[in-house]
Amino acid sequence: MSFTTLPPEKASELLQVKCVAPTLLAHAAAPGMIARGHCAIINVAGMLAFGAAPPLGQATGRSIYVAALAHLLSLSLALHEELSPAGLRIQALCPGIVATEFHQRQGMDLSVSADEVVTASLRGLELGEVVCAPGVAQSSLLEEDLQASLAAFVGQSSQLAARYR
Repeated sequence: MSFTTLPPEKASELLQVKCVAPTLLAHAAAPGMIARGHCAIINVAGMLAFGAAPPLGQATGRSIYVAALAHLLSLSLALHEELSPAGLRIQALCPGIVATEFHQRQGMDLSVSADEVVTASLRGLELGEVVCAPGVAQSSLLEEDLQASLAAFVGQSSQLAARYR
């Protein structure tokens, strides 16, 4: 549904499931996982986590969903920075369209199976990938996206940008 027609209780439910629950689960599990050592948290986001800036295309009417997936991606990146020194591995799993009943009903290409996504995620952990995107052949694309975001952050100044003066 579009942002303006989505009932607030549905928006809240989506945010609870996609943002609040994974955040609180990670918060509850992390101390014990760190104590045990060599554990991992995998947050299942999706490629739409990267879909907020470009025209939404297939994501039209999914503003809150796209934003919730972006939260999972950002949470995973931040948790990686904070918790990896303690031995906890963090991954944001960002599959595209997966062969599920949901996508089948929409008539979408069902080339990638859920089993393949799991295999990719586990292999991504072995490779040390913080962001695992099973359908992205060039991993450099993910790194370029993350570096562009970092460049904007690092490029800020304590002064008001000239364009706003």
